[in-house]
Amino acid sequence: SVINFLERLCLTWMFFFMMCVAERTYKQRFLFAKLFSHITSARKARKYEIPHFRLKKVENIKIWLSLRSYLKRRGPQRSVDVVVSSVFLLALSIAFICCAQVLKGHKTFLKAAYNWEFLIWEAALLLFLLRLASLGSETNKKYSNISILLTEQINLYLKMEKKPNKKEQLSLVNNVLKLSTKLLKELDTPFRLYGLTMNPLIYNITRVVILSAVSGVVSDLLGFNIRV
Repeated sequence: SVINFLERLCLTWMFFFMMCVAERTYKQRFLFAKLFSHITSARKARKYEIPHFRLKKVENIKIWLSLRSYLKRRGPQRSVDVVVSSVFLLALSIAFICCAQVLKGHKTFLKAAYNWEFLIWEAALLLFLLRLASLGSETNKKYSNISILLTEQINLYLKMEKKPNKKEQLSLVNNVLKLSTKLLKELDTPFRLYGLTMNPLIYNITRVVILSAVSGVVSDLLGFNIRV
């Protein structure tokens, strides 16, 4: 019993240590995204002591897009995605087991000690996933903030009225900004859930398995069939 307890304790510590490393990586990504969104604002750039430049030249837009791409790839990517996917699959498996146990006998579900252990694990994993989902969502909002490009377009239109002799040059910059806006919209991946990178296989498993299990539990508890 003591050896079994120590093994569980070590495995639990290792698992939650990896989750803490993943959360730290997500916090760093959010910090980079936050500072990146302040580059084009003179007041915020001065406040956070970071470089500042406006997107009024093609070279500046190129630097802005390159910096965005570099910051998004900075830090561990594949290893963190593997940890997050593993946590998601574990939470999905525990939820499926709990749903099966409830369907087997919901009156005796809470009488078994291992069911309580499953519930505690599920609660801890869901809290962790919600935390990562919040950080990932905020990070995506910072990187996909199209209002920065729209603001720069408005500034260019106003500058065209003041400097008609530079209208051709400013029109070129404006066209590049429009293409950049379309590019940022196209770069959003379809398998993304609140900032968490979702593998297509995991996405399909979630949609089919867990929704079917939840539908069966709700139908069993309420007494009528529900199609999800």
